[in-house]
Amino acid sequence: MNYRWKVSEASHDQIEQLISREVNVPRSIGRILSSRGVSTPEEARSFFQPSMKDLHDPFLMHDMDKAVDRLMQARENDEVVWVFGDYDVDGTTSTAMLVTFLREIGIRSDYYVSDRFTEGYGVSIDGLDEALSEGATLMICVDMGTTSVDAIREAQQRGIETIVCDHHEPAEELPEVVALLNPIKGNCDYPFKHLCAGGVTFKLIQAFYEREGKPFLAYDYLDYAAIASSADMVPLTGENRTLVHFGLQKINSSPRAGIRGLCEVTNIRAKNIDSTTIVYNLAPRLNAAGRLGDASKAVDLLMVSDELLSFRLAQVLEALNHQRRVIDDKTFNSALKQAKKLLSDHPYRTLVLYDPDWHVGVINIVASRIVERFHLPTVMLTNLDNVAKGSARSIKNFDIHSALKKSQDLLLQFGGHKYASGLSLKEENIPELRRRLDEYSADLVTDDMLVPELQIDTELNLNELSPNFIRCIQKFAPFGYHNSKPTFVSRNVQVHRRAKIVGKNHLKFRAKHGNFLIDAIGFNLGAKQSLCNSGKPLSLVYTIEESTHRNAKTLQLYIKDVRLTEQDEFESREETPLQTVESLQATGIEDGRTQ
Repeated sequence: MNYRWKVSEASHDQIEQLISREVNVPRSIGRILSSRGVSTPEEARSFFQPSMKDLHDPFLMHDMDKAVDRLMQARENDEVVWVFGDYDVDGTTSTAMLVTFLREIGIRSDYYVSDRFTEGYGVSIDGLDEALSEGATLMICVDMGTTSVDAIREAQQRGIETIVCDHHEPAEELPEVVALLNPIKGNCDYPFKHLCAGGVTFKLIQAFYEREGKPFLAYDYLDYAAIASSADMVPLTGENRTLVHFGLQKINSSPRAGIRGLCEVTNIRAKNIDSTTIVYNLAPRLNAAGRLGDASKAVDLLMVSDELLSFRLAQVLEALNHQRRVIDDKTFNSALKQAKKLLSDHPYRTLVLYDPDWHVGVINIVASRIVERFHLPTVMLTNLDNVAKGSARSIKNFDIHSALKKSQDLLLQFGGHKYASGLSLKEENIPELRRRLDEYSADLVTDDMLVPELQIDTELNLNELSPNFIRCIQKFAPFGYHNSKPTFVSRNVQVHRRAKIVGKNHLKFRAKHGNFLIDAIGFNLGAKQSLCNSGKPLSLVYTIEESTHRNAKTLQLYIKDVRLTEQDEFESREETPLQTVESLQATGIEDGRTQ
């Protein structure tokens, strides 16, 4: 993959100088903060030290007072409350959080998670039947409900009222409910618009306990909010960053039995979980339940208190995830061939791929992988009950939800976000959808958009990697969407001795910059070996990673891309004795002395 390197230009010299001086951080750290929207020393301190005071008043969310009133009424009248959740991590985690909370406050409750294959997204009629059979008079939809107009109307006609905790784009018609908690609906003035369903559900719990004068009790549910927010790829900025920061503290200090079970089967240290661990280790296993089997297994795991049962449930999810990965790879290879064939026939700006034999449980994962491979908006469809059903994934600056909306007359159902949507349509309408999306995207997907960007925070000299600098970088966590790990470019770097290939095509070498040496690894960058061994100066784009082995912490560069550096762009540097990152750490040199 060829990348366009883009160094952030949003920084302001005066702001970065002020932050650097007042907060006592290196100038490069002030530059990163400035480029990420931090404009005052106070904001910088708040960024580095999140506080629960940063959470907004939950009653600022439209309909929150009505939702809390209805829950209190349900408790007073000893009603049965049914929670309806989606089958992904956000949905199952929100379901577990809400059912646990309802039972804690003395409300009889249970839940229903729709089957991805037989019921699909939204409120299930079978679920309504089950709720009615158990005497439910109130249902709460989490990670769904905003577009479930017909199903909620039927529930109302059958004597069940509804509260919705959702974050999906509203349609023109909203459901008739007791309360629709969704920060992005038109009449909601809630100041933070990027909560996932887990975040919205947490705000409901927070509001309830504030009404009761016990706001601290809501903090017990922050771990659920952290898992949902990290896994659903909402921006880890603002309130989301606060929720995940404190949720991770709870996970690492007192993890629930289900999390301990997942850690046990995946050999993860339970006290070292961060947002990356959630995204790449825990979330895939929680998701596997809904992709290949029964999503309720994920909900049960997240609510279980018995250690032995939690381990058994975690083993089930581990086995399902292994099976999912096999199906994932098989589907990707098939989709890859189809995409290459389409692009050889026509220069499509949006890919629409279809195979009736693809597994519906991995469609969205593979769609994302195809986007990564071709850097084109992609719709992947399979056949389920004689209907083409699937997922759409997009690239930066192309709104796939709006594109699908232009062809709404072809679709039986669709919904989602700017960069990710789900849809279904009749099989015979697929060619017309492909034609329309290609026509719509022909002008909107420009040549520049087809080249993926590597976003770089700032240029850095490797000898700036002092202990103080590393501590500052670590304070940018939790990392995630819109708060990525700081990425740097260093120019005029030499490879010390030679670069070699390790593992499955990974590039490994020691980077030499002036008088400084540090280990570097580039995953799947084996093709760059000859470039690195050319003896010419290199430019590296990388993040900085700290690893612990036998209680010893070491730093290395995670290389994202490598290019040759033009010699005449740089002044020559005077050679001095080599200094390793380990020796620099041992001296305790601070960045302020090396700038």
